[in-house]
Amino acid sequence: MKAYVIPDAQSRGIDAIRLADVPEPVAGPGHVLVKVHAAGLNPVDYKLTEGGNASWTYPHVLGLDVAGEIVAIGEGVEDTWKVGMRVAGHGDLRCDGCFAEYVSAPAYELALIPDDVPYTTAAGLLCGALTAYQTINRKPNLNLVRTALVHGGSGAVGGIAAQLAKMHGVTVLTTCSTRNVDFVREHVRPDVVIDYRTEDVDARIRELTGGLGADLIVDTVSAAEAQRDLERLAYNGQLVTIVDVPQISAGQMFGRGLSIDVVNLGGAHASGNPIEQHDLGTMASDVLSMVSQGELDPLVTGVLPFADLVEGLRSLAEHRVTGKLVVDINR
Repeated sequence: MKAYVIPDAQSRGIDAIRLADVPEPVAGPGHVLVKVHAAGLNPVDYKLTEGGNASWTYPHVLGLDVAGEIVAIGEGVEDTWKVGMRVAGHGDLRCDGCFAEYVSAPAYELALIPDDVPYTTAAGLLCGALTAYQTINRKPNLNLVRTALVHGGSGAVGGIAAQLAKMHGVTVLTTCSTRNVDFVREHVRPDVVIDYRTEDVDARIRELTGGLGADLIVDTVSAAEAQRDLERLAYNGQLVTIVDVPQISAGQMFGRGLSIDVVNLGGAHASGNPIEQHDLGTMASDVLSMVSQGELDPLVTGVLPFADLVEGLRSLAEHRVTGKLVVDINR
């Protein structure tokens, strides 16, 4: 089969990716074999090309987010999964991935794709959307959250997180650059868009919260931004970060009753915790249902042919993408 691979342990970076013929995988115990119809592109995909992973064998097939059709069933999952089912799932970065014609996927990560959701949309609703889901629906306590600041409202994580927070009745502020303001207003629809290039983010948060600060902040940007976010939190405020953890003393945390949570979506695969592993499929099913019911904009802004996959990753690496990029394997 055709697949995009890192050919050997010495090859690094996007330029090292090669389209190659590799053996078709098989559905081992607890797995199903999926004929890939679409694959989502994520920042983690190009970042992995730079550092690799100690678990890889070579040539290593890249790609984490798959949408496709089951064509074979492994031992132990026959009662739940059937040939012909349309499924989507977020893969394990230690294993061969889905930038290929076929992928073997652990059944626990999979969700059925509703009939009215295209493969390309489903593939776009995995790494980013599930990370966003955890930042809103898994990590924080929303009981007293009135105002949430979500950074990066034009991105795959921030844009979904802002929409999910709105579903909980929270007043949502989101940051983005000038060129993305109109996109965020149209597709994400937060209560307030803060243009971080032309506005003083700290001053705007104080103004919009009456000087109290945000009850919840979702940081999708950097350790430096997370550090600044500590001063933007209200008393009893919660910071959820997907990038890095800020430096904070016990005195600071106790003095203001602050909480810090970290999201590591893909870590569930290696956790050894079957509850967390199966939650990957549960979360995927939930966001797919939201899209099917018109409750969530998937923010898929580009669908590329298989031949343009590497250029898509390059666009991500150069920060030229708004929303989510997907590859249609059949194009």
